[in-house]
Amino acid sequence: MKEFGLIGCGSMGGALAKAAAEKLPAGQMLLANRTPAKAQALAQQLGGEAVSNEQAAQQARFLLLGVKPQMMAGMLAGIAPVLAQRAAAGERFVLVSMAAGLTCAQLQTLAGGAYPVLRIMPNTPAAIGKGMTTYCHTGVQPQELADFLQMMECAGRFDELEERLMDAASAVAGCSPAFVYQFIEALADGGVECGLPRAKAIQYAAAAVEGAAALVLESKKHPGELKDAVCSPGGSTIAGVHALEKGGMRAAVMDAVTAAAARGAKLGEEAAKK
Repeated sequence: MKEFGLIGCGSMGGALAKAAAEKLPAGQMLLANRTPAKAQALAQQLGGEAVSNEQAAQQARFLLLGVKPQMMAGMLAGIAPVLAQRAAAGERFVLVSMAAGLTCAQLQTLAGGAYPVLRIMPNTPAAIGKGMTTYCHTGVQPQELADFLQMMECAGRFDELEERLMDAASAVAGCSPAFVYQFIEALADGGVECGLPRAKAIQYAAAAVEGAAALVLESKKHPGELKDAVCSPGGSTIAGVHALEKGGMRAAVMDAVTAAAARGAKLGEEAAKK
């Protein structure tokens, strides 16, 4: 048995495989993809072995299902006989899913058995060890969970949640890097309008966002308190804050989160019906 298997070598699955490779001994990673050349390229990069879906399902202790929700039913149907054989033989394995909206119970139904399931919702900064991943699970033993979290240490932060909150967490942590990139781009555009060179404006905006986020995490102060500390009476910052409030930034961000959460839940419902 190998410690880690991945089916679906996309950007997010590849990022988690890269994190796992930092901790795993040599020869403990299996990689499978619909396009075999993609798995082969990743295997060469990480020192893993490119295999078929069935081989990954047969040998992996932790089998990461790195496919989109709408592809999950078909992929699981293909490996269900292999999983059933392993379960009948008394083997322990954990299915790890990062598909939005699909619950642990739905994944078990699609896989054809009440197998241990660890549901994770990572985000793209995991690729550089700065990820924020939420998770829930069913049937997973404490030592298995501890082993998985240790294997994924290099991906960033992990936090356990009740499953009913996973769609909301996915919208706040999983989807939000796209929202933040839009904000950084907008900050840079404003800087360019004020005369800054584009490259410097992007650098300043990204570094400012990075520093502000780090200060929230490290100080544990409410973001509103930190915002107030920057806003001097009659100063330039409060003038900018006023402009953001006038433009409805808070409401727009809240709408983005609720829309993303609703869409994530809908994706799960649609995938479970296939």
